[in-house]
This record gives sequence, structure tokens and C-alpha cells, in this order.
Amino acid sequence: MVKKSLFAVAAVALLAVAAQAGEIKIHEWPCEFIFQEVAQIPVVMDVGFWVKIKDQDKLKIKLSQKSIHEYEGCTDINVECNFNITMSCSISATGAVPGSYSCSINPASLSAPGGTATVCAKLKDADLSKTPGGSKGVHVATVTIKVKPK
Repeated sequence: MVKKSLFAVAAVALLAVAAQAGEIKIHEWPCEFIFQEVAQIPVVMDVGFWVKIKDQDKLKIKLSQKSIHEYEGCTDINVECNFNITMSCSISATGAVPGSYSCSINPASLSAPGGTATVCAKLKDADLSKTPGGSKGVHVATVTIKVKPK
């Protein structure tokens, strides 16, 4: 009889351990079968870096003459980002007006969520003999903005 009593106590203890969090105890289910919460699972994701230059299609740098054979122009860009960035620029000439092209960006660093930076282009030693006088809106170069995490 003592062995049966010990076996019954051990079985009850084993069932108590088996009914841990995340399990529904059948003897406590409501009278009607309805959904019961049994677990919560965290959902995680990796958030990538993103940068956006607002109104990019409306931006243009118009070069104006600063001295003989030297031209310069700037535009402001509005940058949105979800990380601190360092920016740089490069310029490539189209060949319409030969010369020495350069670009700059100030400030070169922005913190999230972004801000405004000024991008400038310069043309030195411009050879205007390759383009007819009086030409308007001649595409002479393209400035490319580059970013990297700071």
C-alpha cells in the first residue's frame, strides 16, 4: 500500500512539473472551446541603412562666371538618413566644355535624421571654343554624391 501511495504522489509531482508556462492545463479550459494564449514569441529584424536626398529631380547646379575661364555654382541638398553619414562628391565632365572640373560638399558630415548640405561645382580653364556662343542650359558635367557611415 505504501508503494502505491508513493507512486501516486510521484505521478502527481510529475504532472505538476509538466504543466509549465506555455501549456494549457486541460482541467482549467473554459466550458466553451475558445482561443487561449499559450506563448508570446518576439519578432526581430535587422534595420538597414538608408539615405534619401529630397527633391533630387529638381536639383541643378548652374555655373556662373567668376573670372576669365573660371566658373562656379552651388545648390543646397536636403538629406534624410537613419544613421550618421560622411558625404563626398565626384564630378564627371560630359565633354561639352573642356576644362578642369572639381566639386565640394559642405558640411561633409551629417547626423541622423539628416539636414542640409551645400554642393558646389567649379570649372577652371574652360575652353569655350567647343560650344557655340549663346547656348543655354548646356549639360557640362554631372556631380555624384557618395555617402558612408560615420
